[in-house]
Amino acid sequence: MNISSRVRSVAVAAIAVAGVGFASAAHADSGTIRFSVYKAAFFVGGSGGEGTLTFHGRRYPISIGGVSGGLAFGVSKTYFQGTVRHIRRARDVAGVYGAAGGGGAVGKGAQVIVMTNDKGAELQLTGRQVGLQVNADLSGMSISLR
Repeated sequence: MNISSRVRSVAVAAIAVAGVGFASAAHADSGTIRFSVYKAAFFVGGSGGEGTLTFHGRRYPISIGGVSGGLAFGVSKTYFQGTVRHIRRARDVAGVYGAAGGGGAVGKGAQVIVMTNDKGAELQLTGRQVGLQVNADLSGMSISLR
């Protein structure tokens, strides 16, 4: 009986540990995000914009700001939309996101980007860009709730 109760205790403990892991993942949720960003650059660039986070049926206004450095020049406006994953509350989307990339647009272009902030929120975005923009740079973007 002593061995069987130990096996049962180990099995119960393993199930409890697995349940805690699943519970923390289950509490994370996702929402949708839409925003537009204006960007101007001549080696060093700046960007700003605004949009909306929709989370649990509520809409939250957001502000976007950013800087970039590297080989970049031009002026553009990009309309982004996508999903925010791994958030527990709306304010988890706020923070600094970084990316390295390259691309360009003359007239119209498309972008796809995935970025993560320090809270683990992951943005999966597609974008439609208008303007003249050429870049191979490191950039950062900050999102804040208004």
